[in-house]
Amino acid sequence: MSFGDIKDAFLSILSTLEPKDGIDVAILAYIIYILLKLIRETRAGQLVKGIVILVAGYFISEFFELKTITYILKQTLDIGLIAMIILFQPELRRVLEKAGRTKFGVRFLGIGQNTDELTEMWEGPIEAICDSCVELSATLTGALIVVERDVRLGEQIETGTVINATPSKELFGNIFYPKTPLHDGAVIMRDGIVLAAACFLPKPQKDEQINKRLGSRHRAAIGMSENSDAIVIVVSEETGQISVAMNGVLTRDYTHDKLKKLLEDEIYRQNSEIAIPGKKLFSSHSERRKKD
Repeated sequence: MSFGDIKDAFLSILSTLEPKDGIDVAILAYIIYILLKLIRETRAGQLVKGIVILVAGYFISEFFELKTITYILKQTLDIGLIAMIILFQPELRRVLEKAGRTKFGVRFLGIGQNTDELTEMWEGPIEAICDSCVELSATLTGALIVVERDVRLGEQIETGTVINATPSKELFGNIFYPKTPLHDGAVIMRDGIVLAAACFLPKPQKDEQINKRLGSRHRAAIGMSENSDAIVIVVSEETGQISVAMNGVLTRDYTHDKLKKLLEDEIYRQNSEIAIPGKKLFSSHSERRKKD
């Protein structure tokens, strides 16, 4: 094929294009960009690179009419698509969950609460969490508290014991006291209520790459934050250090005030950009208080 033939084919394609074709291509390109962005930190990201190489090899072999290699690559790609769905089901599930947690997904589903409602629901529980963590830290009592947000944690709740109780320093102290039946595991909170205790959390995606000095509680916190949008609070039984895991990242050295500010910002902000008819929402808890 000469350069002239390529030029003529390209011009022929351009002459048949309509404005809606440009919109079609733009939407497809954006979807591909979002998918690549979502999977780049997972094992599926490495798989995509391998598929790209195989597809490139297929077109090259077809261009040079290498029939045997073309046939092998075609069969590999046909089977590989099915194998990808089977082998990488957890990664694909996480990608879909992340897509559902985007602003578009939240708006599309109509999920959201008024900031005043969130404040009424969480103001007392946030104070109880912070007071409890400071007290548990002072006595070197290990703790693991999961604050559920948009992604429901039904699978983890089923592994524990349902409590459905109002949070308080005394309740957290009794749960995490080393000799009680419920101390080993995580507390999961939903809508400002301690829903369940002694819950098992998933392991991190890249457990082998995490600092070996981190114990099982910190690893479980990272794993839970990778698999959901939850806020996971950890109190170390060795050092008393208070840490928080979100989006697979663990941050440390929290004080009462620092932890309270983080929880208020994250919980009150989660639905702050969603429009609810007849309600005015503020961009943050601090802004809401200024308006008051």
